[in-house]
Amino acid sequence: MTFVVTEPCIQCKYTDCVTVCPMDCFMEGPNFLVINPDECIDCSMCVAECPVGAIVGDRELAADQAHFLELNRSLSAHPDWQRITMSKPALPEHEKWARTTTKLSLLLESPEKEVA
Repeated sequence: MTFVVTEPCIQCKYTDCVTVCPMDCFMEGPNFLVINPDECIDCSMCVAECPVGAIVGDRELAADQAHFLELNRSLSAHPDWQRITMSKPALPEHEKWARTTTKLSLLLESPEKEVA
C-alpha cells in the first residue's frame, strides 16, 4: 500500500505533511503536492497532518479519486516538480479553496501548463 494525495490539496497545498515524512517522498508542484509511491513506506504519519483530509491509502481511494494514484506517480517523476521536506505557508486563498470540492481542472503540472 502507498498513500496518495488527492483533490482536496489542489489550490491549498498545506505542507504540514512533509515535515513528518520519514522518507521525504513528497514532491511539490505549483499548486499541489504528490507522494512518490515508489518511496512511500506506508507509515501513515502524513495522513493525520493534512488539515483537509487529502491524503488517503491507495486501497481506500474513493472511485472518483482513483485517478490520483497515477497522477501522484507521474507527477512525482515530473522534471519541474521538486522534493519538499520543510513546511511552507499554504497558498493564497487556501481557506476558500479548502471548501471547494471539484478542483482537478485547476491542477497545474508546471506554471505555464495545465494537466487535463
